Amino acid sequence: MGKAADLSEFDRGQIVMARRLGTSVTETARLVGCSRSAVVSIHAKWINDGDTSSRRQGVGRPRVIKEKGRRRLSRLVKQNWRQTVAHLTAQYNPDPSASVSEHTVQRKLLDMGLCSRLPTRVLLLTKHHRQLRLQWAREHRD
Repeated sequence: MGKAADLSEFDRGQIVMARRLGTSVTETARLVGCSRSAVVSIHAKWINDGDTSSRRQGVGRPRVIKEKGRRRLSRLVKQNWRQTVAHLTAQYNPDPSASVSEHTVQRKLLDMGLCSRLPTRVLLLTKHHRQLRLQWAREHRD
């Protein structure tokens, strides 16, 4: 189970002002919509440090392909959409210092909605097919 999301700066400011105006911890928590312990810790941090900023930073491993790299990869795909992932990876990694694996490129392409499958072409229904389907549906209605 993950941690709860941080309160916004506005909510933190509301907590500090409410406590400075003499509102109780319970009323402040109800006003902001958070726990009593969050109110106490944010107010204590403001008293001790003078600010209420969150210490928590992003969790997990940093992304290898950031937003700029995502746009670059999208541009490479649009230039020639029939390229393989191996060829795209070779184009994306011009120098060996910044290398991205083929699996990472494949995952990023799937996240962007660019998959390697083409839609199957099907014939449209003829008038005869429609009549047959309607007849079957009427026979199997009950």
